Amino acid sequence: MSDLRIRAAGPEDLDSVLAFWTTAAEGTSISDDRDGVERLVARDPEALILAEQDGELVGTVIAGFDGWRCHLYRLAVHPGRRRRGIGSALLSAAEERFAALGGRRADAMVLVRNQTAHRAWGAAGYAPEEHWRRWVKPLPS
Repeated sequence: MSDLRIRAAGPEDLDSVLAFWTTAAEGTSISDDRDGVERLVARDPEALILAEQDGELVGTVIAGFDGWRCHLYRLAVHPGRRRRGIGSALLSAAEERFAALGGRRADAMVLVRNQTAHRAWGAAGYAPEEHWRRWVKPLPS
């Protein structure tokens, strides 16, 4: 793949990442704002991984590791650049990060309605665990 650069995001990237997610990512979360992403990068500077091509942001993934479990969020590829290996390159970088940190299994947050994502995650070797259900509670600000 020509000129694909994979790197960790820095504080200077956050506005472009948030703008990118409005185009390339599916769904939103309470923490998908400048403050939430800023805290992520400050706490774990290697967690937000970017893919750039020809100087343009074309993909993201958050590879969070809490010391016990490996979690993947916000795998997003620009709609005009999909099916070119960008998502695979991002997942490879995330999985390498996890392995270097001692992680043993990765899980991904994938919207039930996002059938395109289901196919992409399946092609990457991930499978749903139907016996689990995510429970959430927004915390007071």
